[in-house]
Amino acid sequence: MAKEKLSTVATRRKFLGGAAVAGAATIAMPQVSRAQTVTLKMQGSWGAGDIFNDYAHQYVETVNSMGGGRLKIDYLNAGAVVKAFEVQDAVSKGVLDGGHLVPAYWYGKNRAASLFGTGPCYGWDAHQFLAWAWGPGQELYKKLTQQVLKLNIVGWFLMPMPTQPLGWFKFQPKTPADLKNLKYRTVGLATNVMQAMGLKVTALPGGEIMPAMQKGVIEAFEYNNPTADRRFGAADVAKYYMLSSYHQPSECLEIEFNKTKFESLPKEQQAILTHSVAAASSTNLWMAYANYPEDLQALIHKDGVKVHRTSESILKAELAAWDKVVAQYDKEEWFKTISENQKAWAKNVAYYQILNAHDTKLAYDHYYGKAQPLGF
Repeated sequence: MAKEKLSTVATRRKFLGGAAVAGAATIAMPQVSRAQTVTLKMQGSWGAGDIFNDYAHQYVETVNSMGGGRLKIDYLNAGAVVKAFEVQDAVSKGVLDGGHLVPAYWYGKNRAASLFGTGPCYGWDAHQFLAWAWGPGQELYKKLTQQVLKLNIVGWFLMPMPTQPLGWFKFQPKTPADLKNLKYRTVGLATNVMQAMGLKVTALPGGEIMPAMQKGVIEAFEYNNPTADRRFGAADVAKYYMLSSYHQPSECLEIEFNKTKFESLPKEQQAILTHSVAAASSTNLWMAYANYPEDLQALIHKDGVKVHRTSESILKAELAAWDKVVAQYDKEEWFKTISENQKAWAKNVAYYQILNAHDTKLAYDHYYGKAQPLGF
């Protein structure tokens, strides 16, 4: 009996001693990722000074900081490997591992691509569009890129952009008639919208806008936002900046990776690349609001730019032009599938948002209307 008790005590001590050693080892030697070390080559569609490049770097920095030295992205500016409009093809073919771009730069493959960034305004804004893109839109994007277009990519959307201005002009257009026959730059389905309004449209990447203006290839243009526009010198070639438009009311950025390369990575590294998109979406937007308002004021007070809100008659003409464009391309199966999905999803989302949202103009006028009137 005594021997049995002694044996039991010894066994217990041995167990507890072993557990203590194991516990100490766990504390001293935390689990370390055994994922392979990988460096991915990514190129953007943006020039070195573009704020879109800054957005890309925010994504890259997020990935690199979470990668713990085992996952790293080397980021390159537009033109380092391929031209701005060629990024997606380079990613699909494996020339690049990843790309930072917008769907408007590859919608020539299928008009439906532009619905993932430069589509019509169904009463929603970019935030609600992004919610759709991460919801029902994600599967539609996957089918369009992988099954219909046979592209070897995976991708996600981020950064719900503020509404893009109608753009830069050498005079103040007040009616749709003022825009007729104007040589104008835009991209995506916005080219079709503006053509339907009677403009002569040329699709150009951002880096080619200034030379085209200087050579007279175009007479007016839109790019994206006050910061990007000011950085590349828009105020040097035009002095009228028209804010608000329906041509690109809810665009987002796009991050793509070569599908074969992505699927070869350990699951934890795939997760880092994916979740960093959501993280960068927030940091990108915060950067935008730290820059766009300040640069708009600089355009007005330092660069002598006359800023106006686009007239209601032009906005209504844009909506009518969108109706024509959608009716034209609804004959294409995938365009109609995605467009109808968006329209059905946006109906109740926009209803809730518009009915519930506070009147920001009313509040602005209450506090700042006398000191800095909006003019409408």
